[in-house]
Amino acid sequence: MYRESVVAVAVVLLSVALVLVIALLAAAGADKLARMDGATYPAALTRAAITFATAITLAATVTTTLTALLT
Repeated sequence: MYRESVVAVAVVLLSVALVLVIALLAAAGADKLARMDGATYPAALTRAAITFATAITLAATVTTTLTALLT
């Protein structure tokens, strides 16, 4: 019983870490593309922040939907 809960917590933590890494990579890509397009640093950082927030929101929405479907 104890071992199963530890594994469940480990899976959740690794999933959260993976989502954060993917969101950060997407934000870095958006920042780089904005800079290559000629945007200023503040504008590029704004685009990166919007991309990061969108990725996190999408992950939360998918999690909520899957939770509702699987319970």
